[in-house]
Amino acid sequence: MKQLNFLLIFSFGLAMVMFTLENTAPTTVHFLPGMKTTLPLAALLLVVGGFGAAAAWVFAVWSGVTRRVETLQRQGEFEAQQVRIEELEHDLQRYRATVDAQLGLLPAAGQSSARAEALSSAEGDDG
Repeated sequence: MKQLNFLLIFSFGLAMVMFTLENTAPTTVHFLPGMKTTLPLAALLLVVGGFGAAAAWVFAVWSGVTRRVETLQRQGEFEAQQVRIEELEHDLQRYRATVDAQLGLLPAAGQSSARAEALSSAEGDDG
């Protein structure tokens, strides 16, 4: 893989040198009204390519920063959700304990329902 990378970089560099040697004609560039300069075509294209590469790099850095900020926000939301889930689980355990304690205080209700079932089955057997 390193040989392929070297071959690509060497080929690109050789193409740049050949392009520069073949395009030495002066070119006039107008920036603003009254501002102009004359550069060889190859130099002008290299400068413009450099500005384009710098703009692409700035965009990539900016995209990375915004992605990192979004990740941190999501992480904060996730942690808040985890805390809320733990609170709800604690509340659920407390409510279950309360309900179990209240059901323990009502043994007569359990016995009366058992008696009612026994009576209804006894009546069914008699009839």
